Amino acid sequence: LSPALSQEICIPVPWGHIAGKWYGPKHVRPIVGMHGWQDNAGTFDTLAPLLPSHLSFLSIDAPGHGLSSWLPDGTSYHSIDLVLIIRRLMDDYNWDKISILGHSMSSINGFVFSALFPDKVDLFIGLDVLKPPIRSARSIVNGLTERLEGTLKLERRLKSGSEPPAYDWDQLVTRLHEGSNKSVSLDACKYLLQRNCKPSTHEPHKYYFSRDNRLKMSLFYMLHLDVPLEMARRIKCPHLFIKARQAPYYEKKEYYDATLAELKKNPLFEYHEVDGSHHVHLNEPEKVAPIINSFINKYRP
Repeated sequence: LSPALSQEICIPVPWGHIAGKWYGPKHVRPIVGMHGWQDNAGTFDTLAPLLPSHLSFLSIDAPGHGLSSWLPDGTSYHSIDLVLIIRRLMDDYNWDKISILGHSMSSINGFVFSALFPDKVDLFIGLDVLKPPIRSARSIVNGLTERLEGTLKLERRLKSGSEPPAYDWDQLVTRLHEGSNKSVSLDACKYLLQRNCKPSTHEPHKYYFSRDNRLKMSLFYMLHLDVPLEMARRIKCPHLFIKARQAPYYEKKEYYDATLAELKKNPLFEYHEVDGSHHVHLNEPEKVAPIINSFINKYRP
């Protein structure tokens, strides 16, 4: 799919719009690419050109990320927002089915969507995070206190209207690289920064991060360990999961393994591991593209 032919699109939602990049013909239902927390549609800039040319690909910015509208003042972000975004997208384009390619937070939400609406998904590809991670009761309760307090703090800062801190380009790259635990390579940072920064209005030649700061206080799933197992049992579509070997599991491995065992009961489930960081699909797309393409060609020839 030619990056030169990608087109910016805008999908109306009740609070504004969802922005995205559409690769390939408009009359073909695309595979929908969805990014990780605090990333944006640029996460698939290097992979999209390697995807099968007979299909289209739509990479979207989640609310508050990239070029999409922020949620209204006084509201909070929650991971499940993205599950509803998928349904909105289907309604807007009048699709009966959807094909999902999700990384990290969106791999979690693709898993949740595929379980809640098993008849609406014709294929699901998850990258590096298998499912909603299980947290201890203590960390859930402590985390809620912290995030609710943090939300009010951020609201006060946003109210003041002051511009976020500005950096020169090289500093911006370093901050993104280090902020991702060096998962996004220095060279790949530019793909995310294109949709994630704006020139400072009062410091020439400097930029600030333009995503909604409230994302830092997003609320995530707080699930009992049986819930992902029940979800895994309900996923019926062709399902590919690719794990990056040098990335963490984000939960106790035993919870991950239990869900993986459940998913493997689906005859249409495929599991692969590749060497690389949490953002291997962006840094080294050639490692995941052959696996993804053979899966797509099998189920959407």
